[in-house]
Amino acid sequence: MTDWINAEVKDIKHWTDKLFSLRIEAPINPFIAGQFSKLALEINGERIQRAYSYVNAPKDSLLDFYIVTVENGQLSPRLKLLQPGDGILIAKDASGVFLLREIPDCQILWMISTGTAIGPYLSILQQGENLERFEKIVLVHAVRYATDLNFLLLFMHLQKCYAGKLHIQSVVSREKIIGALYGRIPSLIENGQLEESVGIPIKAENTHVMLCGNPQMVRDTQKILETNRNMRKHFKHKFGQISSEFYW
Repeated sequence: MTDWINAEVKDIKHWTDKLFSLRIEAPINPFIAGQFSKLALEINGERIQRAYSYVNAPKDSLLDFYIVTVENGQLSPRLKLLQPGDGILIAKDASGVFLLREIPDCQILWMISTGTAIGPYLSILQQGENLERFEKIVLVHAVRYATDLNFLLLFMHLQKCYAGKLHIQSVVSREKIIGALYGRIPSLIENGQLEESVGIPIKAENTHVMLCGNPQMVRDTQKILETNRNMRKHFKHKFGQISSEFYW
């Protein structure tokens, strides 16, 4: 059973008409970068809750969530209307095992995401712990439109912090823009464009791929990696090169 505690909204940033960042303050128990929590509001006498990943590093004081407004959704449209000083409920304990410690040692780590699923990776990279075992890290963020690329400044900051170790590639599927690849991630891996753009190949012998986001992207990309790169899903007791988490 979820142990709920009161939190206070400290800031809300509206990136687009659908995407926003909600920053709150609450005395939660410590969490691990890559985990998620539950947010809730009391609406018409019913507690409506949804799971959202932490974007902030565990060491940060403010808790940061990157949220898409679901049309006719029960909770996200209400969250979008919150103002600093408003109250909200948050689960005291985090959940999830999409964690760096679950990733086997390798030379190259790919972090591939769509939309708001960039959150777990940003938490991991901002925390900056246990990343020394990877020679290179590739962060891929795929969105529909250029206006959904909301973390470009943070990307630049992270690249400076990692001094050549971190490579970042944006992907836009519904319009062509300078600096981003055009298309869907599975196709860009299948035709080699993603690896060519980054300059780092995906090889089963030295690479691990983390997939987080739209379930169809995760399934299609995993299939491509299994078929064309001879990679397989990683389990705790069965070694593989692919780890995944769905975002609904």
